[in-house]
Amino acid sequence: MDLEARSLQPNVKAVLLAKLREYKSDLNNLKSEHKRLASANSNQAARDDLLESGMADAMSVSANQRGRLMMSTERLNESSDRIKESRRTMLETEELGVSILQDLHQQRQSLLHANDTLHGVDDNISKSKKILTNMSRRMSRNKWIISSIIVVSLSPLP
Repeated sequence: MDLEARSLQPNVKAVLLAKLREYKSDLNNLKSEHKRLASANSNQAARDDLLESGMADAMSVSANQRGRLMMSTERLNESSDRIKESRRTMLETEELGVSILQDLHQQRQSLLHANDTLHGVDDNISKSKKILTNMSRRMSRNKWIISSIIVVSLSPLP
């Protein structure tokens, strides 16, 4: 949760990190209280003192502990729900990313095919240009030859 909260936007990040610290603090308090109660239960003298202090004290302590436990359980459930929602969002984002990558791959393939086609067209245009240039030269040469023949044939013979 800590890593996920740190990767969010700064305004959301501060709120979530504060809540996370509060939850960690509550969890540590509950752990220490649990350890204290566990050690108290293992100690027979502490057990006797607890029984002697009266049933009313036990009931009020039990109700207080029950309330805190219920509050902690509720926070834990809310945190679990947020984690599940975050996980769901992460999976949706991952699916979207995969879809985008597939689209980009298809577009890349299309661009590569278009590039290959353009190179082929460019080659054909170059060949056509050479052919037309050669045809133009031959036409000019043929015009000169015909003009020369005409001039020679029209000129008087000696």
